[in-house]
Amino acid sequence: MDYKIELIILPVSDVDRAKAFYVDRVGFHADVDQRVDEHTRFVQLTPPGSACSIAFGQGLTEAEPGSVKGIQVVVADADRARAELSARGVEVTGVEDQPWGRFVRFADPDGNAWTLQQMPAWR
Repeated sequence: MDYKIELIILPVSDVDRAKAFYVDRVGFHADVDQRVDEHTRFVQLTPPGSACSIAFGQGLTEAEPGSVKGIQVVVADADRARAELSARGVEVTGVEDQPWGRFVRFADPDGNAWTLQQMPAWR
């Protein structure tokens, strides 16, 4: 049986600010923004080329905003990904070279942390 991760819930303090950051700056596609009732709002965004989405909103999680650390996504070119994010106003680290890949890191306005990994050629 396959187990496919398709949705990661992120705790955020300001839904509109988070949506603007991920759509306008990071470049995620806005899939859903639905107010279910007066206590629940569901926003789902998908990174380009990904089968897994993120979601945040109101009434979705009790986790502390910014408490998700270590979400890792694979990119074809760490330098290009860094340049694209930087050009959109995202604060990113420099490219870190390791034997197991090349890495770039950034965080959303609440501090949820992301790592982009370019896989090594030997993979």
